[in-house]
Amino acid sequence: MADIARITEIVEPEAKALGFDLVRVIVFGKSEVGDEEVTLQVMAERPETGQLVIEDCAALSHRISDALDALEERGEVLIEEAYRLEVSSPGIDRPLTRVKDFAGWAGHEARVALKNPVEGNRKSLQGELIGIEGDLVSLEDKKSGRVSFPLSDIHSAKLVLTDRLIAATRPLDTCGADEIVEEQED
Repeated sequence: MADIARITEIVEPEAKALGFDLVRVIVFGKSEVGDEEVTLQVMAERPETGQLVIEDCAALSHRISDALDALEERGEVLIEEAYRLEVSSPGIDRPLTRVKDFAGWAGHEARVALKNPVEGNRKSLQGELIGIEGDLVSLEDKKSGRVSFPLSDIHSAKLVLTDRLIAATRPLDTCGADEIVEEQED
C-alpha cells in the first residue's frame, strides 16, 4: 500500500509553493481487481477562500505530477500500481482533517466516524460540532448529547450540507457567470 505520510511530504511543499493549504491526501481503489483503478486524491484550498478554482487544481496537479515523476526517475516509487491523480477543492461539505477545521467549523453540523466506540458502543455520530480543545473534539450528537473524543480517534469526519453551512460558505469564484451567451435557432 502507498505510504501516505511520504506522499504528503512531497505534495505539501508543492501546494505551499502555490499559496495553498493541504486539506487531505488519500489513496483509494484496488488495481488487482482490474475494474477499479487506484486514485491519489489531493484536496487543497486557498487559505483566504477555502476553495480552489479549476486553474488552481490544474496548476497543483502539474506540480505534483512533476514531483512524483522526478522521484520515480531517481528510483523512489511511492505508488506501485498505475494510478490516477485527482486534485480538488474540499467543497462545501468538506472533510474535517486538521485541528483548524474542527475549530473553524464549530457551530455547524458534522458527521463523524470513530475508530473506537463512545457513549454506549457508538462509532457513528452526527450533530453540531462544538469545537476542539487541546486534542479533544466535542460534538452535540443528535442521539447521545454532548460527546468528546480524541482527534486521533477519528476515522473520518465531514461537514453536513445544511442551509446554514451554505449561507456561511464563501461564494465560489463566479468570474464570467454574468456573461450570458444566447444561441439562435436555425
